[in-house]
Amino acid sequence: MNSSGRTAAAPLIQCRGLTKTYGADNAVDNLSFSVPAGTITGFIGANGAGKTTTMRMLLGLAAPTSGTALIHGQPYRDLVDPRCRVGAVLDGPGAHPRHTARTHLRILATAAGVPRSRVEEVLDMVELSRDAGKRVGRFSLGMRQRLALAGALLGDPQVLMLDEPVNGLDPRGILWMRELLRELAGAGRAILVSSHLLTELGEVADRLVIIDHGRLVADATTAELSAGGRSLEDVYFELAGSLGDTGRGASGKKVAS
Repeated sequence: MNSSGRTAAAPLIQCRGLTKTYGADNAVDNLSFSVPAGTITGFIGANGAGKTTTMRMLLGLAAPTSGTALIHGQPYRDLVDPRCRVGAVLDGPGAHPRHTARTHLRILATAAGVPRSRVEEVLDMVELSRDAGKRVGRFSLGMRQRLALAGALLGDPQVLMLDEPVNGLDPRGILWMRELLRELAGAGRAILVSSHLLTELGEVADRLVIIDHGRLVADATTAELSAGGRSLEDVYFELAGSLGDTGRGASGKKVAS
């Protein structure tokens, strides 16, 4: 059973020895972790640590140099109806600024073979129903984040991958996002959330995966990492230091589990 009281289930997201090399540099270096159904995993690392590259490999947008990136036990390219198996937010909604939110989602729904009725459902889920007739070009950053999440939820996927989902949200919006993610995980979804807001991840994530220079330095429950009253910020700065060639964190202790 995980820290939220939910029973652990089979992983729907898996990285196994995942490596991505650009020239002489390893953007991702022998990375292994998993995200079971019914859980939220926080994905933490500095800019350039390899978080986005990892997500891109999971979504079939970049090919691994070695290792495997699996969703539902398969590479993304092998999934049947992938938009109904996994929803992702990496770079905002990708909507034409002159389209309304509703039009944008209807286009996505048609491409995914999703009934139009689902558009109104996801607009309601992300609290954009009243603004659905506005052009996306007039949206605030927070509203764009909500629209991107609506697009990810269109196919009612079991897997969600979200990069900085609370970026641009006000305090009420952050609380709303926290509650929605918990509700989605409680319904059996596997959710991978990348964020720089460590305190926020500590509030919502069952487990935290920390990487540094593409390598895993910690994979543990939120409760384990914050044991003894330590803040997640302190834990992060202790662990995510220079790895050198040893696979060890800044403290010199091997911290991957």
